[in-house]
Amino acid sequence: MRLTVAQAVVRFLASQWTERDGVEQRAIAGTFGIFGHGNVAGIGQALLQAQRTGEADMPYHLARNEQAMVHAAAGYAKMKNRLSAMACTASIGPGSTNMLTGAALATVNRLPVLLLPSDVFATRVAPPVLQELEDPRSYDVSVNDAFRPLSRFFDRIWRPEQLPPALLAAMRVLFDPAETGAVTLCLPQDVQAEAYDFPDELFERRVWHVARPAPEPAAVARAAEVIRTARRPLIVAGGGAIYSEASAELDAFARATGIPVADTHAGKGAVGWDHPNSVGGVGSTGTPVANRLAREADVIIGVGTRYSDFTTASHTAFANPDVRFVNLNVAAFDAYKKAATALVADARAGLAALTGALDGVRFDLDYAGDVAAWQGRVEEAYHLGHGPLPAQSEVIGAVNDACGERDVVVQAAGSMPGDLQLLWRARDPKQYHVEYGYSCMGFEIAGALGIKMADPSREVYALVGDGSYLMMAQEIVTAVADGLKLVIVLVQNHGFASIGALSESLGSQRFGTSYRYRGGDDDYDGGYLPVDLAANAESLGAAVIRCRTIADLTEGLKQARDADRLTVVHIETDPLSPVPSSESWWDVPVSEVSELESTRAARTAYEAAKRAQRDHL
Repeated sequence: MRLTVAQAVVRFLASQWTERDGVEQRAIAGTFGIFGHGNVAGIGQALLQAQRTGEADMPYHLARNEQAMVHAAAGYAKMKNRLSAMACTASIGPGSTNMLTGAALATVNRLPVLLLPSDVFATRVAPPVLQELEDPRSYDVSVNDAFRPLSRFFDRIWRPEQLPPALLAAMRVLFDPAETGAVTLCLPQDVQAEAYDFPDELFERRVWHVARPAPEPAAVARAAEVIRTARRPLIVAGGGAIYSEASAELDAFARATGIPVADTHAGKGAVGWDHPNSVGGVGSTGTPVANRLAREADVIIGVGTRYSDFTTASHTAFANPDVRFVNLNVAAFDAYKKAATALVADARAGLAALTGALDGVRFDLDYAGDVAAWQGRVEEAYHLGHGPLPAQSEVIGAVNDACGERDVVVQAAGSMPGDLQLLWRARDPKQYHVEYGYSCMGFEIAGALGIKMADPSREVYALVGDGSYLMMAQEIVTAVADGLKLVIVLVQNHGFASIGALSESLGSQRFGTSYRYRGGDDDYDGGYLPVDLAANAESLGAAVIRCRTIADLTEGLKQARDADRLTVVHIETDPLSPVPSSESWWDVPVSEVSELESTRAARTAYEAAKRAQRDHL
């Protein structure tokens, strides 16, 4: 079949499917794109031709920012439990390199996205072309080589005949749960438009079967023996418990054994907040209950977690000198962390096997009273009555109360992820979508867009601070154009609340963290800037509801839920409002020497906390 390379890419992607547990779905459900020289006459023409002729079913979605469209693709893939993905095409030069941050986010979070950055002329007929990086050491380097360390698979298609194996390899990596992340196929602009006789077999319907690797029986026996000898075990549920749809198996395992379940950001919702074994988030932004259990635990059972520094409280969370680890993970790379007894398997299959191997084993641990007391503190934080401006915890409480069981909250950066892991009451495995692997400011609205595309039946609430909003709000326009309803809760606190608090704790006095005029001493300590973010959102096509109090917010959220269009609910909060302590720590180095007393005091506290760090060997 004689097609251009771009036409072949579109036709191939349209014929790919995935299957797990007998359910098939589109592998690549659509393509986000922004066109410029480099892809307008290549992938752009191919998408147009597919739409006009019907030769390939590949929906196109016009994005407004290249980084944002990768975030939207990541949100889509996470909502689909990594069984379906989106492609992203961008023009040569800055259009393509704008996708680098999105690629890093996808790979860090183990989420499949397919990136199709345009590249330099393969023929090198008129170098240097516009936006080409000249490397005096080599003629085969371009700016797109920056994608190499950020991608789980990377290739550049210099010739049309190189395309078929590259496409097949891309699909293999995208839908391998142990290998997945960003996959990058660089497409030189002249090659995109070059015709070639591709084999018809390349475009036949192809199904990629996503397996549930079963655990090795001997590994199950070893893991069960470690758990059986424990006195105070603790389960840490990560994202793998949700991606493998293992909530029922986790519920059965926890109820049968009596082991408490703590969760990571990616694992929140694997069991509901009111599950009798649930103790909330663990680590730097976890609950005091989970963190106490983590300090005392002699066996940690990690289910689909990669043990980020927030989960381990920078290697201070698991303080029992005799602690051992049993790690159930589909990726051996993660399963063997912490010198663990490794169970390399799908989380659902592994939990079922462990439940059978531990039949009759039960631990009678007393933590219900602590959980009840903690939930009382959550209620207090949700209804703090702080004034004159409300507290952020009250905003989170109002959104939590407004959410139905299947609704989704989206967040990524600032002070809200910590407050959310500490306070949010998740009732569904897909309700809590906080991107905290890369914690990328600007993810919230774009990610919410992808989530809504993945499941339009759910209400999607994007919680975004003014710092993140100012970095990336453009996908409001994309959502409006595509008729996708989102509820965006825009929290304005005139700066970077999270970094402000961190700066203060590290002795840096909140320097450079407020949105103010430059004052007389050349610092940003003047009056607040007259920035009207609500008006900005309205100018992008959103309906806007302005709120002053929590009562206003409660009513505004009700109106937004009942609305049939994208609605921004705006409220101003106090960046200095209190929040309960997680009774944990996060390692952020403090200057070892300083002329500032505040920094010297912070260094003393830092050195004391650091003494609790340990390796698990």
